[in-house]
Amino acid sequence: MKKLQAWLPLLFALVMIFGMTIGYKLRENVPGHKGLFAGSKRNSMQEVMDLIRMKYVDPVNTDTLTDDAVEAMLNHLDPHSVYIPARHLDEVNEDLMGNFEGIGVEFQIIDDTVNIVSVLPGGPSDKAGLQVGDKFLKVGDSVVAGRKITSERIKNLLRGEGGSKVITTVYRGNRSTNFTITRGTIPIYSVDAAYMMDSVTGYIHLNKFSGTTYEEFMQSMERLNSQGMKSLVFDLRDNGGGILSEAVDIADEFLDDEKLIVYTEGATQPKTEYKCKRPGLFEKGKLVIIIDENSASASEVLAGALQDWDRATIVGRRSFGKGLVQEQYPLSDGSALRLTVARYYTPTGRSIQKPYSNGREAYNEEVLARMEHGEMVHADSIRPNTSKPFKTKGGRTVYGGGGISPDLFIPADTLTFTADLSPIFMEQRFGKFIYTYYLNHKAYIDSFKNPADFSARFDQDDQAYAELQQYLAIRKVDVPDLPERDKAELKKRIRTWLARQRWRMDGYFQVMNQYDNTVRKAVETVRN
Repeated sequence: MKKLQAWLPLLFALVMIFGMTIGYKLRENVPGHKGLFAGSKRNSMQEVMDLIRMKYVDPVNTDTLTDDAVEAMLNHLDPHSVYIPARHLDEVNEDLMGNFEGIGVEFQIIDDTVNIVSVLPGGPSDKAGLQVGDKFLKVGDSVVAGRKITSERIKNLLRGEGGSKVITTVYRGNRSTNFTITRGTIPIYSVDAAYMMDSVTGYIHLNKFSGTTYEEFMQSMERLNSQGMKSLVFDLRDNGGGILSEAVDIADEFLDDEKLIVYTEGATQPKTEYKCKRPGLFEKGKLVIIIDENSASASEVLAGALQDWDRATIVGRRSFGKGLVQEQYPLSDGSALRLTVARYYTPTGRSIQKPYSNGREAYNEEVLARMEHGEMVHADSIRPNTSKPFKTKGGRTVYGGGGISPDLFIPADTLTFTADLSPIFMEQRFGKFIYTYYLNHKAYIDSFKNPADFSARFDQDDQAYAELQQYLAIRKVDVPDLPERDKAELKKRIRTWLARQRWRMDGYFQVMNQYDNTVRKAVETVRN
């Protein structure tokens, strides 16, 4: 036994070596054993990068070269397969997640001074006591006043890990005060506005589909339902899409049974169907969806599903036409690849995606081409990208291959300014004036109970316009004498931007919608 115990370690070692050898031989017969990114030999791109790094005559930033090489390669694929450098990844992911870590203020740099233009109610800065009109002098140890500070620099100073503290010095009135702010999670809202337009008609504007969109939407719907909503105007204009599952969950609230909402399919991706899974919150009420040429991706999935099932009337103009599914893959250097893996198809089998065979430049300028051939103002100029018709559940003819075409066409509003007023809006001058005007008349504007009250009783249009002229004259901004129509348009914008300053986007839409022909038509549609 003693002799056997002495030889046991050697015996175990020989068995282990034998097992590893057999395993290594067997792995050669296992498909995919090398992993997703492994290769049996170095490719030419790796060899070129190494040669440049070791032999090139001048110092070279090889990270930049790598970024450019990857982007050039992706240019030969579809327009939505993109490379995200590591330095931009956090910002991109924040928008999809629907939140970030910070102090909860919006700021604007005016005359080299960082002004707080909005404070998130209940957020870290609100709890610390900061107010609209405060001016940052210092953030931590960094002096930020009068130093030609950039917005990016201020953003980096104010943001940080949740729970961490930052000491700020602000100027208020005629003295400076220190505030200690504990950073927290700051929401990036998807729902811009949700309110009752009349006793039975609700309105919701959605700007994207992020990780918090469905939750925000449901909170808005429950509140509107409690106020007696019987019909809904759901505005998806300028909504570029986002997370598919959020759009599917929202569609489920409008459709009954186990109806198909959308399916995806690609060369290496099997067909995947997304169906209704639960009783919806608004399966019976009248519904209008507003879309335009900037409504894309998940917005088109939602609009297409409701159109195919004849559940909603689609109002506006033809949507963008993005029907490609992307998956994001992290790369070893902290960057990411967002790669197209499949296509979206509506319940009737329509592809949403518009053609991209003429290259990325033509693809990106396709919306401008619509304007040139009259599609933005004439319904009969809409050009479906496929001749194959599809039938909705109710038998109506719809087309695919280039976005979602509306059931009720509303032309773009081309009656804006007759004079060139770009100097007013350059360098954020108009927005800075609105902020200044609000501070100068804060007591008056804050006296209004809500945006509807403001819209009904605000009577300083002429005074505000006169102060705008003075503001521009002091800054030597040359503005010609304007016709009455242009003056009226500027006064309207002063109203809507003041509402935004006071009540953020909810206030903006409540006031702006009173002038919006598309919204008016949508309301007429749900009332009929």
